[in-house]
Amino acid sequence: MAKISIIGGGSWGIALSVLLHNNGHQVTVWSAVESEIAMLQKEHEHKMLPGVKLPEDMRLTTDDKEAVEGKDLLVMAVASSYTRATAHRLSALVENRQKIVNVAKGIEEHTLMTLSEIIEEEIPQADVAVMSGPSHAEEVGRGIPTTIVVGAKSKKTAEYIQNLFMNQVFRVYISPDMLGMELGGALKNVVALAAGIADGLGYGDNTKAALITRGITEIARLGTAMGGKFETFCGLTGIGDLIVTCASMHSRNRRAGILIGQGHTMEEAMAEVKMVVEGVYSAKAAMELAAKYQVQLPIIEQVNAVLFEGKKADQAVKDLMLRDRKLEVSDLPWEEE
Repeated sequence: MAKISIIGGGSWGIALSVLLHNNGHQVTVWSAVESEIAMLQKEHEHKMLPGVKLPEDMRLTTDDKEAVEGKDLLVMAVASSYTRATAHRLSALVENRQKIVNVAKGIEEHTLMTLSEIIEEEIPQADVAVMSGPSHAEEVGRGIPTTIVVGAKSKKTAEYIQNLFMNQVFRVYISPDMLGMELGGALKNVVALAAGIADGLGYGDNTKAALITRGITEIARLGTAMGGKFETFCGLTGIGDLIVTCASMHSRNRRAGILIGQGHTMEEAMAEVKMVVEGVYSAKAAMELAAKYQVQLPIIEQVNAVLFEGKKADQAVKDLMLRDRKLEVSDLPWEEE
């Protein structure tokens, strides 16, 4: 039995807290939001996960020391926009080599850092890992079979976290490519916005398939330029996560995209979804990274134009379709005529 704290009381953190408790671990859930902890204490479930009951012996707290001290693992499950502030707040309490696994997805807008890089900067004494893959909280909380990846710098750390989480309905692989995993997890949210916009415009399966396929090409193009491994983008944290996020109504990014495709503004869509739409924050960062590494991201570029420049969604699709003629795979040889 390990002592584990979930840092963040949102739906993903709560789903993982129930999974870890079912695995026999001693689990504490921490949130900086007092009303969130009060709601969990009163209802014994998260409003976004109806029917997923919290065990009576699960600790719920807003106390920083109770959350951090003496814990074998901290699971960082706050939204990406709160990662730095939360890591900074807890930093002084974290022991040397205490393990932290980040399970949120995103890129910090101004620094262009991944979330694990932010945590390492704010808590340099920690042993930081990441967990990512196609894993909606609504399904993990209900025990629906799910497969995911833990990334860490050392195999020993990856295997330790793998063993804590893995059970008959939650299969965990390990990888040393933390950068590729995090880029796949962050950038797929931007492509999912595009997929949702296409749905909102009334387009069909052909369009969705094209967006997913060309979307992973863009993600891999940028990711490998930054040092990620191509194989990672072909796996669970790349194409796997992209498929589930583009196809499922559990996806807040797809739902926001649908509303935008139907004519709502970005702000109206985010308000309607009532959850953090991570793709909106990652979209600008992706374009800055594209400029820095000199790669083309035509889908992500059009998403930015719709989100931040007032471009009509249907015009963005037309402009994608009418781009210059291209080869799909550029390094295959042709037969001589």
